[in-house]
Amino acid sequence: MKTDKGVVRTVNQDCCFITTLANDACFAVVCDGMGGPKAGDVASRIAIKNISERFIAGWRSKISVESVKNLLATSISAANICVYDTAQASEEYNGMGTTVVAAVLFDDILVVSHVGDSRAYLISRDMKLLTKDHSLVQELVDAGQLSDSDAVNYPYKNVITRAIGISEHVDIDFTEHKIGSEDKVLLCSDGLTNFICESDLFRIISENDIEIVSDMLINTANKNGGGDNITAVVFSK
Repeated sequence: MKTDKGVVRTVNQDCCFITTLANDACFAVVCDGMGGPKAGDVASRIAIKNISERFIAGWRSKISVESVKNLLATSISAANICVYDTAQASEEYNGMGTTVVAAVLFDDILVVSHVGDSRAYLISRDMKLLTKDHSLVQELVDAGQLSDSDAVNYPYKNVITRAIGISEHVDIDFTEHKIGSEDKVLLCSDGLTNFICESDLFRIISENDIEIVSDMLINTANKNGGGDNITAVVFSK
């Protein structure tokens, strides 16, 4: 994994985490903070800490898929309350929030949960987007008011419709997938996907060793403008 402030921003509001668990499971999280340079940084760090600590504490061998989803839900919901309470208690942090995308790979199953526009991709013979952005531009595309090509340069592309810490309750989306032995999973913030097209993402990840992929992705996004914080976490079975 790697996170970078990019070439334009002075502060990195992204935060990421990855670890292995019992039974060779892998757990990873990416958060992209918002609400001002300091507040966004605080929100993403609070969220990562709460989600990772609660999820790891609740993990056990021979856990069911539904229990994994429940554990993700309680971990993310707890982080939401913590970010929300911190924001309400301080004028400096009022209005802060963060996206989250979290994934658990165990046996041949991948469970993904997300809030906001940070994404998860599955890279196999092709590349598949596993999450659907909670964003204004995605809602306009879904409503037929904006084409996919126009969405790429939409001026309000950064407006998200769900985030951690904005209210006392948060809606979390979940997906479940079968994973092959050669498959790779990418979790990333929009600072990556806004500066590298999906065909280049697929080429870089599929053609290179997993140990160097995150560095290559960050370097490519920076060469393409690096106009936002950039985070890439890549893992496989």
